[in-house]
Amino acid sequence: MTEPPQTAEPTAPEPEAAPAPAADGRAYQTPAAVRRRAVLAGAAVSVLLILAIVLGSRLLRDFDSALLPYAVATVFLAFGVAYRYTVWISAPGARRLFRQGWRSFFSADNFRKAPTALPKMIATYLGFQKFLGARSHARWAAHQLLFWGCILAALITFPLTWGWFTFTSSTGDGPGYEMRIWGFKVLGFDSLNILGWLMFHGLDIAAVLVIAGASYFLWRRMKDRAAITGQRFAYDLIPLIALIVISVTGLLLTFSSIFLHGGGYEFLAILHMVSVVFTLIYIPFGKFFHIVQRPAAVGMQLFKYTSRRKDEELQTCRRCHEPIDTPDYVENLRGTMKDLKLDFDEWAEYCPRCKRVLRGNAYLTHVKKGFK
Repeated sequence: MTEPPQTAEPTAPEPEAAPAPAADGRAYQTPAAVRRRAVLAGAAVSVLLILAIVLGSRLLRDFDSALLPYAVATVFLAFGVAYRYTVWISAPGARRLFRQGWRSFFSADNFRKAPTALPKMIATYLGFQKFLGARSHARWAAHQLLFWGCILAALITFPLTWGWFTFTSSTGDGPGYEMRIWGFKVLGFDSLNILGWLMFHGLDIAAVLVIAGASYFLWRRMKDRAAITGQRFAYDLIPLIALIVISVTGLLLTFSSIFLHGGGYEFLAILHMVSVVFTLIYIPFGKFFHIVQRPAAVGMQLFKYTSRRKDEELQTCRRCHEPIDTPDYVENLRGTMKDLKLDFDEWAEYCPRCKRVLRGNAYLTHVKKGFK
């Protein structure tokens, strides 16, 4: 009597393999997980800004309802910046740069060895952007005008929009005014003297600086062949046009109130508001986002600077034995390439000249060889 055939018992499906960890030990995140975290970060920052507006304006007592569209646009700006920044630092290369930068920033050893390094880099790399001077003195000067004009406009506009700054007159129509921050009197001034004129025309000064800087870059993108070749209208030209429109309409508002007795003021105010709101919402998702990214690069520059001050010797090229950089920096670059799953991270140990030679030899050996 034969035995019944044995049937194999069903086996549970094997679990999916976990994603390979990055070189820094962190597992790769799926795009959906990154987006969820970015949305949560954007929502949290937006809520914090709304609370800051409510509390900073003394429960909206100092909030100007006419500036509501600008305030709403800044909330969208805060959400977009937090969302885009979270997505950006989730990429392996940006995450490593971000972590190394903050590690160098909070390093007591770095501060002890080079206490002036961070303030110097903030001044030269962020404030005066000396690296642009190596490319062109004209571009550096135009960028300085654009940069400081935008900084001045932001320092004035945002606190006024949020109700943090107020200007009040005890007599009702001046000329004596008081500037208050969060309800506390900071200083009093006469609107008819130089200080008063500067206080009330700070945005006009900022507009002149921005128009000069943006006009140069717009002219360059119309005339320079290198700029024309790689430029995109929405990415390169729209930001400059938006800045010029904001500045021109802002100056026309002043012109209307002083010389035209308010003629056309309402139309200009609406046009100015639309251009400002559009630009604020555009910032996180266009070329202006480099404003938010640039401070992170300071941390990386600090990491390179402090690592070079150590007593260790520079790592040399594997082929010509010329110095490349510090071992810490080369290892950091290799780690970033591993995070990005680039299977040629050992090329970080070659100098730029030897990389070109090796690529040329590979071309002659494997590609040119077939064309006889």
